[in-house]
Amino acid sequence: MNANLKEAKDINAVQLCNVVKSFGSTKALSGLNLELQQGEIHALLGPNGAGKTTAIDIMTGTRKTDSGSVIILGGNPWDKSIRLQVGLTPQESGFPDNLRVSEILDLVRSHFPEPMTDNELFARFPLEKLKNKQTGGLSGGQKRLLSVALSFIGNPNLVFLDEPTTGLDVESRQNIWKAILDYRGSGGTVVLTTHYLEEAEVLASRIVVINEGKKLADGSLEQIRDLVGSSRVSYRGDLPIMLDGATHIKQQDDRVIIITNDSDLVIRSMVRNDLDFEDLQIRPANLEEAFFTLIDNSRQK
Repeated sequence: MNANLKEAKDINAVQLCNVVKSFGSTKALSGLNLELQQGEIHALLGPNGAGKTTAIDIMTGTRKTDSGSVIILGGNPWDKSIRLQVGLTPQESGFPDNLRVSEILDLVRSHFPEPMTDNELFARFPLEKLKNKQTGGLSGGQKRLLSVALSFIGNPNLVFLDEPTTGLDVESRQNIWKAILDYRGSGGTVVLTTHYLEEAEVLASRIVVINEGKKLADGSLEQIRDLVGSSRVSYRGDLPIMLDGATHIKQQDDRVIIITNDSDLVIRSMVRNDLDFEDLQIRPANLEEAFFTLIDNSRQK
């Protein structure tokens, strides 16, 4: 990693200002503003179609904006000097079936001035037993592991990971989590998207929630929870279709889970509707529950 950049903490890793991007009549980003600091793991969360992948594409220079400005590590994401400081795992990636893993590693490594050695890379990612295999013979999870490892091989200052652990088993997922946390511990910055909200809880020091191409919230896990002020009401009993004050209702195993900004109103509504319930529990919402509240609130505006 660039030592001079690591010392210049006043330079944001990412700065987007009023970024707009449309595909035909569909507006993917609607004036998106982001300031992502160095040395953090930023989780970019949102429902399908929220604009997460489009935002990653613009931040990495894969796509251009219709309007607005993009600054990455103090420079233009299309400049070669900036590209050499950035790693990327796209949502989907493919490799030539006849190339061996070792050949893929060497090919990507050749583009960077100070890349990781095999020993350094294998210490973070369990690829050593795969290095002599052709990529056409790898499982989907093994290909995903290789794709994530390649984003770190150039010793970048900033890594973008779009759904990095999709299709991985528990052990491989935990290996990647450890590699990401170790990378942040050495001063690196990560921007990741994920549909696994528990993954964001484990990894992210900052969370950005977007929907319909706009930022809804930005802060630490605790700040996101406090922002919505949601509670989780749960019990064993009847599953209601709707309740006053409920923003989200679901059945989970033998319990009904209700997310609400007013637990007293929900309980009064349960009593008025003569619901049969027992083992009533109330606690603050977790990230998943706060996320659903933010999305539901944005759709009602």
